[in-house]
Amino acid sequence: MRLQVLALAAGLAGVGISIYLTVVHYSTIPLACPANAVINCEQVVTSPYGVIGGSVIPTSAAGIAWFAVSALLAAGLLSGRIQLARAQLGWAAIGLATVLGLVYVEIVRLGAVCIWCSAAHALVLLIFLIALPRGKGNRVTS
Repeated sequence: MRLQVLALAAGLAGVGISIYLTVVHYSTIPLACPANAVINCEQVVTSPYGVIGGSVIPTSAAGIAWFAVSALLAAGLLSGRIQLARAQLGWAAIGLATVLGLVYVEIVRLGAVCIWCSAAHALVLLIFLIALPRGKGNRVTS
């Protein structure tokens, strides 16, 4: 149960980060992020990869949706709906695959890393690691 509370908290934190990045995208609010040779949030979020498929919708908007569903799945598991365990694992696997692609883009294509994005990526990994044992059918009591 404690792990699902952590998954719920991670989902809510991810929603918060994603909302912040989305608000920054649509406003003139400066992005709170240091900029040096490697860490450069501005370079990452204003790149062509900062929006979904060439649209005007920021990638962070998809993050809001993904983390919201993750939080709902964790909340459902907290309420005893164990049948959601495989759904949580599948959803987390989709998130992790997406994160791996985004990290590749940051490091290889852009040569810059966004610390806000990295925080969201770490939360996706955490949610995946929490979902893994229960989603595979193993009993987890903590």
